Amino acid sequence: MDLRAPESLSRRRLKMWIRLLGVTRSGERRLREYLRVEHGTTLPRFDVMAALWRRREGISMSELGRLLLVSGGNVTVIVDGLEREGLVIRAHSSADRRTVAVSLTERGLAEFERIAAGHEAEIDRLFAQLGESDLETLNGIFKRLTKDKT
Repeated sequence: MDLRAPESLSRRRLKMWIRLLGVTRSGERRLREYLRVEHGTTLPRFDVMAALWRRREGISMSELGRLLLVSGGNVTVIVDGLEREGLVIRAHSSADRRTVAVSLTERGLAEFERIAAGHEAEIDRLFAQLGESDLETLNGIFKRLTKDKT
């Protein structure tokens, strides 16, 4: 007979958090390796290109940094490399010459879409064990967790 007290809900939530971090880190590690080996790129470069793909009209460097939750210096280094490769272009705003907008070139769009297709397939492989009902359950849980609590 086990006389130990049942594990508290608080402790179970902590264990769930640790497991969630482990799943996230493991998946990110696999994606980084996939992008490096299969496409010769990095996850930060992919993230910058994805943000620019979503904002086809271009975006300021500072807004790009805010979207990606990284410093302006980090964004600049990545954009510099993408620009050297002809994948992005910078242009000064006509309204404010101090503002520089960055956008994907046609070549950058094509390159991103090629990499994104492989990225989606790799994500599919990462989560292949999850069926339709698993995904619906997880999406419902994550939506509840990300609702604004204010």
